[in-house]
Amino acid sequence: MWKFRSKVGRLLIIAGLLTCIPVATMLVQTVNAQSRQDRQLMARAEAISGDRFSVKTSSPLGVRVYASERPGVDMLRAIDAGFTKLFTVARRQGYRARLEYSSYTVFIGRADRIKDSNGGYSPDIAVPAGQYAGGGYDQGGYVYAAGMVLAFNPSAFLIAVHNKNLDRVSDVVRFEGEHIILYFNDRGLYERTADHSRGGGHPILQ
Repeated sequence: MWKFRSKVGRLLIIAGLLTCIPVATMLVQTVNAQSRQDRQLMARAEAISGDRFSVKTSSPLGVRVYASERPGVDMLRAIDAGFTKLFTVARRQGYRARLEYSSYTVFIGRADRIKDSNGGYSPDIAVPAGQYAGGGYDQGGYVYAAGMVLAFNPSAFLIAVHNKNLDRVSDVVRFEGEHIILYFNDRGLYERTADHSRGGGHPILQ
């Protein structure tokens, strides 16, 4: 009887392992797809900013953060504060998608300028002019931007590191995040507001 039970037990274990193989394969494929997405996202961020994002961390509330240098805790809290403001106003509009901190990745790059044309503190990133080419913002093939959406899925954008006036970080996070929130919740309004070269700005959601 013991031998019979032992043999049955072994067969059940083997059957269980065979059953798990397709699941394990699916998990490996999912991880590989995520890794490929991450590599593509990293390559895009580095191509635009010219930085190497060698630091990986997260905000206190769970936002993934890649940075060219380790961000201070106040910078990370400012990122969270921006998302908190964004999620609050999005819920007020009845939106439900993409309202989790962990859904977002923020790249923090070095600023290409520290002051704006009026001399105000404005760490911005030089990005390709794109639809702004030939307009008032065009600086010769590029424009200075406070932030830039890199991808919608995974949801990610690029901002510049700040050493002071961290309320501006929160504002930039909220404003870049607005585009992503609208993309997933109100595609019509997204289409009307995505291109600032046609006029309009932030905040989009009140």
